[in-house]
Amino acid sequence: MLVLTRKIGETIRIGEAVTVRVLGVRGGQVSLGFVAPGEVRIYREEIFQAIEKQNQESVLPSPDSLAGAADAWEEFGNGKHG
Repeated sequence: MLVLTRKIGETIRIGEAVTVRVLGVRGGQVSLGFVAPGEVRIYREEIFQAIEKQNQESVLPSPDSLAGAADAWEEFGNGKHG
């Protein structure tokens, strides 16, 4: 981990495309401003973890589940039933 000390108004560059500026410090909180291209996603850690958890929960639990879905499609989903 790289640890840097910056004063209000000072910036940090990440690569060529991302700039982080210290906007303020109040009590135990630091306000940061980020400038980055639109394709660079910036998340608070707790939001990133919630997204990761949701993605993991949406994954099929096993290949058998996919086979079951294919069987159901064959039986009901493609219009041959009934």
